[in-house]
Amino acid sequence: MLSPILKKYCDAQSPWYTIYPTVPQFSAEVGAKAYEEWLRRLAPGEPVSLYLHIPFCRSICWYCGFPTAMTLQDSPILDYLAVLREEIRLVAEKVPKELPVSDVHFGGGTPTLIKPAEFLDLMGLLRLHFAFRRSATIAIEIDPRAFTAEMAEALGAAGVSRASLGVQSFDPIVQNAINRVQTEAQTAAAVKNLRVHGINRINFDLIYGLPRQTVQSCVRTATLAAAMRPDRFAVFGYAHIPSFKKNQRLIEEAELPDSGTRAEQAAAVADTLVAAGYRQVGLDHFALPEDELALVQKAGRLRRNSLGYSADTCRTLIGFGPSAIGRLRDGYVQNEVTEGSYSRQIRAGRLATLKGCRLTPEDRVRGAIIERLMCDLEVDVPAICAAHGFDPIPFLDSAERLALLAEDGIVDIEDGLIRVRQEHRFLIRSVAAAFDAYPYRSPS
Repeated sequence: MLSPILKKYCDAQSPWYTIYPTVPQFSAEVGAKAYEEWLRRLAPGEPVSLYLHIPFCRSICWYCGFPTAMTLQDSPILDYLAVLREEIRLVAEKVPKELPVSDVHFGGGTPTLIKPAEFLDLMGLLRLHFAFRRSATIAIEIDPRAFTAEMAEALGAAGVSRASLGVQSFDPIVQNAINRVQTEAQTAAAVKNLRVHGINRINFDLIYGLPRQTVQSCVRTATLAAAMRPDRFAVFGYAHIPSFKKNQRLIEEAELPDSGTRAEQAAAVADTLVAAGYRQVGLDHFALPEDELALVQKAGRLRRNSLGYSADTCRTLIGFGPSAIGRLRDGYVQNEVTEGSYSRQIRAGRLATLKGCRLTPEDRVRGAIIERLMCDLEVDVPAICAAHGFDPIPFLDSAERLALLAEDGIVDIEDGLIRVRQEHRFLIRSVAAAFDAYPYRSPS
């Protein structure tokens, strides 16, 4: 049964606060011209991160909330790569020469649908236009069902150092309900191939709240996955927004667990992973004690960005590909969402910026408060306000929801220091929302 506290505060569709302000606050007032100006103002010696979106899969998982397209042929991928290379050149023309890079992430879709030779060529182009640090982290997302030994070899040769594998659930009943049938053997083979080629930093993604999923199947999946000993887990709650994602309409809503069961599933997965030797990081990540994510959390330097929790300290993220989000000193930008609209802009020699958000001083303060809450489950509001030259009183007094959270025993507040009680860590988004100045709007 759903507890009164969960019923009052739990909202599966509230913002995940990977960035602030959140994407629904982006507008067309920030476009390609603003982005170009922001790129030209980047500090020449300051390291940046790169994100490259590969929007193709061999099949569409019904739960997926990302902008992807299915293709059984390689020609659409080849056409897309030609456009992506052109965007890389366009951006490189506008940033300082020899701009240092410390982190690269290939997301999707399924980035490893790119053929080995083409991936090596793409990495060569990035290295030609940017100055990669010797210690740069290069990460890639992998679908084990479409991963080959040849691709693992290419990733190792390209300097990839971290791989994130989509697992979601090992329960065949759940897999059939979400159109993603993936055996334990396929996942284990992918892990083995990666490790053979020197890619030992491995993440698994799991999801709870899926159709026909039970607490028992969540525990079994977490147990089997932990036995493969990845360095990290990201454990996400499925967000059902069929009005926004057409593929989610193929999921039977009656088969989705209710909020109470979702909370039990999340807690059961967390308990299973902690018992297996992983440390809980923030809201939904788990890491082995020696993993850098656990180490930066312990040191109070954990960060949160559009990819989730991170040890990446770069202030600038340059996004490539459709829907990619960039973060710069001045604000956020997002590319055209559909591959067709994105390609038309790039082929015309223009940046594909669709919309963005120019950060105000107040946005920066609120963003810093929310980030520390999401990372540390506590925040020293007066200290952050002082660092930004703001009076903390208006932030504390105007957060009416904060008083209710304290009254309900979810947070403790003392002299502006806010701590979320461990038993209510799954409600951290509700606590962060107390400092959100913008009304939440579902994606449209």
